[in-house]
Amino acid sequence: MTQKYFYLFLFLWICFISYAQDNKTKTDSAAIGYKKIENYSKKNKFTKFVHKLIFKSTDVKPTHPDKVESIAKKHVIYENKIIRKITIKTLDPFGYSEIDTTKKPKRFSEKAGNAVHMKSRNFAIRNVLLLKQNQPYDSLLILETARLVRSQRFVRRVDITAELAGKNADSVDVTVVVLDSWSLIPNANITPNKATYELTERNFLGSGHLWDNQYQHDLNDKRRAFSTRYVVPNIKNTYIQTDLNYQIDLENNYSKSIRVERKFFSPFTRWAGGAFVENRLRKDSLPSSSFQYSLQTFKYNTIDLWAGHSFRIKSDEFNDRKNTNLVTTLRYYKVNYLKDIASEFDAVDFFSSESFWLTGIGLSSRKFVQDEYVFNFAIAEDIPIGKYYGITGGVQNKNFENRLYFGIKATLGNYFKWGYFSTNYEYGSFFKDKKNQQTAFVLQINYFTPLIELGKWKVRQFFKSDVILGSHRLESVGDRISINESNGINGFNDPKFLGTRKMLFSFQSQSYSPWQWAGFRFSPFLNYSLAFLADSKRDFSISSGYSKLGFGVIITNDYLVFNSFQISFAYYPRIPNQGENIFKSNTYKTSDFGYLDFEINKPKTVLYE
Repeated sequence: MTQKYFYLFLFLWICFISYAQDNKTKTDSAAIGYKKIENYSKKNKFTKFVHKLIFKSTDVKPTHPDKVESIAKKHVIYENKIIRKITIKTLDPFGYSEIDTTKKPKRFSEKAGNAVHMKSRNFAIRNVLLLKQNQPYDSLLILETARLVRSQRFVRRVDITAELAGKNADSVDVTVVVLDSWSLIPNANITPNKATYELTERNFLGSGHLWDNQYQHDLNDKRRAFSTRYVVPNIKNTYIQTDLNYQIDLENNYSKSIRVERKFFSPFTRWAGGAFVENRLRKDSLPSSSFQYSLQTFKYNTIDLWAGHSFRIKSDEFNDRKNTNLVTTLRYYKVNYLKDIASEFDAVDFFSSESFWLTGIGLSSRKFVQDEYVFNFAIAEDIPIGKYYGITGGVQNKNFENRLYFGIKATLGNYFKWGYFSTNYEYGSFFKDKKNQQTAFVLQINYFTPLIELGKWKVRQFFKSDVILGSHRLESVGDRISINESNGINGFNDPKFLGTRKMLFSFQSQSYSPWQWAGFRFSPFLNYSLAFLADSKRDFSISSGYSKLGFGVIITNDYLVFNSFQISFAYYPRIPNQGENIFKSNTYKTSDFGYLDFEINKPKTVLYE
């Protein structure tokens, strides 16, 4: 019965997509990169045939072409002139405009909100800038700087302008105007059994630092839980992030960690690396050989070190504004278990100490396209497009034995006439005595349609799929995957329902309301998820699948740093060990649909969860 609902939903969704294709659509100039592939494919019939199977024609125009090109032309006239001065202006979130600096708050509510808001300090913005005084003006760095500033969670909008220092001058003055978001976020969740209180400040004292605190207590037996996290996102414009974290839950499971890391945050980044140290204790149930579950204690230390370097091998300047980089990385990962798990519950010693050397090499070509009405309302969003091809190799020492590891990855994404489409393919396996061990294959697809306008309303359709196929996996519950929560269907939670292969398909119809109340907009949505879980004894062909049908409202407010939150309700036909015809609330998160990025970071094994 579930499959019938799935195919019915899929048919209606395809019909809606067909309707969307009749509307005026938008694409992006990054198709130039794919144009080269198309031209190459015309050299013989076979490559031309393969190209038609995978790609649409690249004879399309960029999303918001006038807007994108006007932004580029605004900066190109100052190219290579020396930057004499950089002025930073930060504005409170209510009643101001980054474009029209003469606009002032008028209403009492706006003035009151600004009065209790601590505005971003200039150094918090200067830390993010890629441009420097007394250096040549580079329009590519200007556009990338604007994107990086927009990506800060305490920033709502940014505008970067330049003007000549004087008539016929060979230098320019740059002005960066930043409109803040409201950054203090309280949250509370009270049930008959426990109460949880959370307070997050994403711009602590205007510094751009994040401080998140959570307190929880059990209302029945007075147990307490607490967690705190402090993040310094950028130290003196080095883009080195420091993350301090401590948490202890109601069961006295705890984690203490520190992470210092500089990622490949931009296509212009040349050096990256990081260090992570953690001490963790957790308790979980494991089955014995007779399938009797017993609570076990896991206590271990983790050390994770990595470094990487990026070599620019191609830059397409203004027409494409996309860099192609060759990136090499090296990683050392070590886990040291301080307490052994009894062999009765871990016969293959899966939960044991290990050390792992990994190295990777990859080719990354990416840029960002501005679009609107994707995951936010009428706010510029930077959508990643491009491609990545990578190879990972390594040696693992575990249980006094060495194993080789090899993995490959390919990620592709672009705008087409029929929407934004991206895919990710990964394959990885350990090798010992010329035999495969713990092999995994991953296929991911993300898609959303062009914006559909229905009167004053706007609508998009989203689709996401995840396929994970494991083989030669170890006989341990630690080497199994589930369809629980973020690993499958939100709200679905059965820790004993595990497998080695799974397929997940998610659809969503998202509307964007033209009406607002007190700055809040209420946008209804409808989503459907279907998941299949299999193993050596339970194949996909005999599984009817597990599904969720959800509906709700996303509430957005441009002034708030968290941009949106939601009220949702979901119906589950059945959940193993829980029952049938189950209703739950607030099981949907906006992060359920996201982007596949083309960024290279530390080398790792194929994510199998």
